[in-house]
Amino acid sequence: MTDAGAAHTTGGELKKPQPDWFARFAAGTSALCGSRWAFIAAIIVVVVWGCLGPLYHFSDTWQLVINTGTTIITFLMVFLIQNTQNRDARAINLKLNEVIRALGKADNAVIDVEKLSDEQLDELTAQYEKIREKCVQERRSREQRQPSSHGEFATKIAGDVKSQVKGEVKEELKTELANDFKRVFKEKGAEQRDSRNEERENSAA
Repeated sequence: MTDAGAAHTTGGELKKPQPDWFARFAAGTSALCGSRWAFIAAIIVVVVWGCLGPLYHFSDTWQLVINTGTTIITFLMVFLIQNTQNRDARAINLKLNEVIRALGKADNAVIDVEKLSDEQLDELTAQYEKIREKCVQERRSREQRQPSSHGEFATKIAGDVKSQVKGEVKEELKTELANDFKRVFKEKGAEQRDSRNEERENSAA
């Protein structure tokens, strides 16, 4: 297995991951805000804000504090979460591309592809696009060669079926002829026995 920080593919070896402070900050913030501790902290803030209501006589300033705070936090979190989701989606697609390309021998370095920078993800995307175009060209060339091969295969199958039918017909004819001969011999033998019996009866009379 290659180093978790570098991705090695068929198209070449990627550069060493460059530090991306915003990506790390967005991923860390999204993970922290999605934890149970962040949810508990949010509940505590809401409870404290509610308890301070009577102290401030439920004034407009008291309501403005919670409204302004939640609006700013939500506004900033939208961009952080969207950045993390975009990177995860691209990483998942690239991993699936690697699995489809290699099947049982997928590149283990692609496991940590979500840790790469945007430039390195673009490089990987371009490599898989070249692989896809190559596969499309190979499939088209195979489709162009298929009609002749299909015709040869159909001719061979027809010849095999014809010879098999002839063999079965010959066997059936042989069986029918043998049965006919047996039946004729039985009839002749019965006629001869009947004629002998009649002669004996006549001679006895």
